[in-house]
Amino acid sequence: MPTTIAVAGKGGVGKTTVAALAIKHLAATGRGPTLAIDADPSSNLNMALGLDLDWTVGDIREGLLAKVRESVTAGGAAMGGLPEGVSKREYLDYEVRSSLSEGRDFDLIAMGRSEGPGCYCAVNHNLREVIDAIGEGYRYVVIDNEAGMEHLSRRTTRDVKHLLIVSDPSHRGIVAAGRIAGFRRELDIHIENAYLIVNRVPADGLPPALQEAVDKVDAPLLGTIPEAGDIRDFDVTGRPLVEVEGGSPVYRAVAEMLETIL
Repeated sequence: MPTTIAVAGKGGVGKTTVAALAIKHLAATGRGPTLAIDADPSSNLNMALGLDLDWTVGDIREGLLAKVRESVTAGGAAMGGLPEGVSKREYLDYEVRSSLSEGRDFDLIAMGRSEGPGCYCAVNHNLREVIDAIGEGYRYVVIDNEAGMEHLSRRTTRDVKHLLIVSDPSHRGIVAAGRIAGFRRELDIHIENAYLIVNRVPADGLPPALQEAVDKVDAPLLGTIPEAGDIRDFDVTGRPLVEVEGGSPVYRAVAEMLETIL
């Protein structure tokens, strides 16, 4: 059974940075293999991991629904749509496995676009089963979520061992983190542990007012990540974050937090 780590927080706080550096650390310490799941429709975790992304689960889902509509319009599977004898589950399993972007000690599945108009319940149920089955082949599953948590249970049916809630050093970010921490109890999946991480903290630390807000969050503070120019340079140049040196203060902070919980 893999250990599932989910990363959440409002937009722009550095969720993808934390997820990518966590995956880097798992690989660097020989804890892999790791399956990365990019659950954000913007799908940029692949760039942080230095992987190409040819198509996403959203593309596969829309492709399947197009084939089903084609089959109905044409008068049956024999005249269009899925190949004869191939179930929707088998089709999705093949396509999702084919969409895997493979790295060194980690692979990536990108969820991609959100659903358009129409009913996606049956397809999403099959996709959850397929992705969870694929995840069984890995020691760790790291999920980079979109802003909020409401879609997490639509991505996986497995329990989450560690939920990392990321905030920037702002009152709005901490309040959003607190809401996510409380909302986790309403999801259809079990979350064993939840932690708060404050990113981009200045050298003089958190001001007292912000520390007071942190203390009110229904999740313990796992640690802080310093504001560092090396990460900004990677963002500007587009270099993958997995190429960050081991001595980077940001990488060291993420690595130390992982060592604390694993």
